[in-house]
Amino acid sequence: MNLKVLLFGISKELIGATSIVFSVSSNTTILEFKTQLKKQYPQVTEINSYAIAVNESYASNETVLKENDIIAIIPPVSGG
Repeated sequence: MNLKVLLFGISKELIGATSIVFSVSSNTTILEFKTQLKKQYPQVTEINSYAIAVNESYASNETVLKENDIIAIIPPVSGG
């Protein structure tokens, strides 16, 4: 199934896009999505931690993804 992944902050810079379409099998969890994302885009491992939102709500690693979900990768924000 295909998911739209929105990229923000450093994740956008590392992958070189503001969004990507990412294919996963049905019943994939956020944890499995993160593992697959790191395999396809190893540069993501440069981000120490990041939050994942699914359809504009923060999601846990156990959240199961559904067809046409919109995923956002939200890295920590710093600045002054």
